[in-house]
Amino acid sequence: MPLRALLPDDVTPAQCKLHCAVWNGENHPIDVLARDWDEWTDWNRWRSNRDEFNRQFIFSLARDRTDQSLWLFGGIFEVLARRPTPHAHSYDVAFRDDLMAGFVKRLWLRFVRPGRAIRLNMETHLDQFSVHSLLPSPYAGEAFPGHDLINHTLAELKVVVTQNRPDWRVALQHMKGVYVIHDRTTGEPYVGAAYGDVGIWDRLCQYSETLHGGNVGLAAMVSEKGAEYARNNLTFALLEFWSMRTEDQQVLDREAYWKRVLMSREHGLNFN
Repeated sequence: MPLRALLPDDVTPAQCKLHCAVWNGENHPIDVLARDWDEWTDWNRWRSNRDEFNRQFIFSLARDRTDQSLWLFGGIFEVLARRPTPHAHSYDVAFRDDLMAGFVKRLWLRFVRPGRAIRLNMETHLDQFSVHSLLPSPYAGEAFPGHDLINHTLAELKVVVTQNRPDWRVALQHMKGVYVIHDRTTGEPYVGAAYGDVGIWDRLCQYSETLHGGNVGLAAMVSEKGAEYARNNLTFALLEFWSMRTEDQQVLDREAYWKRVLMSREHGLNFN
């Protein structure tokens, strides 16, 4: 199905500017759209060097994290005011909940973006869009991949935690385990464990909120390199996992084993 078939009758393509939001060096737009609507709105208020949102409406799209031709519909915004200040939130916009609002975070579109421009005249490219799929409910982050396939940045996990995804929470909240957090820029590991009454889900929530979970080595790294660096460079993966009936000493013994194997004290972020 072409996208043209879904456009409302009272909006013409010539009134719209496409906003093909891509990774900005810190965040993937798909994560922003899923976790924080106000932050997503700010993405549609940003002015670069030129006045590129120079039409009445912004038809906003968030690119998928891995498939560069797949876009999630992020709503139609009306531009209410413009200011000439570059590299700032110089547009005042209002989300038009009367224009395709039922498709927001549900409509996946297929479109191969020409070149590097992210703000495009809609009428020029409209017929290159096709409907890929329609989700039954708004996108709320990546589905749970399985315990042995978790290898996600803290930014990706922030979306999962913020949305309180039940598939992740149910799978992890009653599990003890040993995990590794890697700085994928330096390769430095940190090995930790979830035991006692604290399940793996609770630990994920703590890392999502604090970025360091109270760990001295990670806290020092976050303080030195900043929160954005930590969100986008620290990845969380499970090494082993068990039910909550597992004895804590077994978990602690395996944590110590993995610290030795990965040399996370000598060459990583474990300080104990």
